[in-house]
Amino acid sequence: MAVTFEFSDGRPVARTEAATLGEASAALPPGSYTTLRTYGGTGVVRIDQHARRLRESLERPGAPAAALDPKDVRAAVGEALRATGYPESRMRLTWAPPRLFVSIEEFAPADPALRRSGVRCRTITARRDRPLAKDTRFLATAQVEYAALPAMIHEGLMVGEDGAILEGLSSNFFAVIGGALHTEDARVLAGVTRSMVLEIARGLMPLGAGPARADALDAIEEAFITSVSREILPVIGIDGATFGDGKPGPVTKELIRRFAEAIANELETVG
Repeated sequence: MAVTFEFSDGRPVARTEAATLGEASAALPPGSYTTLRTYGGTGVVRIDQHARRLRESLERPGAPAAALDPKDVRAAVGEALRATGYPESRMRLTWAPPRLFVSIEEFAPADPALRRSGVRCRTITARRDRPLAKDTRFLATAQVEYAALPAMIHEGLMVGEDGAILEGLSSNFFAVIGGALHTEDARVLAGVTRSMVLEIARGLMPLGAGPARADALDAIEEAFITSVSREILPVIGIDGATFGDGKPGPVTKELIRRFAEAIANELETVG
């Protein structure tokens, strides 16, 4: 079950329930959204960055976004965690000024076997209307695309008109090519987990120029997707291509190790 708490001017005003987080989001007004999870029940990472993401996703040329105080976001998340008391939680924050919604459900991390074996992805034609904005209206598109994926395909990867692999339906995409880390920068969501990965990759390997391409999959040595819920998840193949020996590679494994350390160092208790 998912529970949605509505806040206005920093004060709770309503509570509703839905079967899933997706259904909860579908019932809300259009706005920006961001997703986060807990560690140890009440620990979260970079909540201020999540708040900034909510605000910036509503900005348009000549029209600054409505103010959103990170303190109000922190307080709303804390109240939702206390009210539900799940062992671990997954939350979707929706900002539809002047209302902030916190939809929350119990969270179970992805099967550890997926991190050991890696997953396969498929390129798709869907794209965001506003690539840099995390707009709730894209959620319906993503749901349709996920339903169309074959059973053994974990994620759909969006491809630009120039053949660049942009990002997943709910993830960012990285590839190791020629010993450098490649990812699209200008036409994708600035994911919170993505930013952490770019930081921890410094000193491990250089950042390559430009993203991987769907027409040059044979150049990819390793790949992975990132999101708050998945953290870093190895990708062993896209479409008909298999990378390396078909297993998660050493760079991906080292980034997973470093990411766990970064999470431990950055946890903030909000519940």
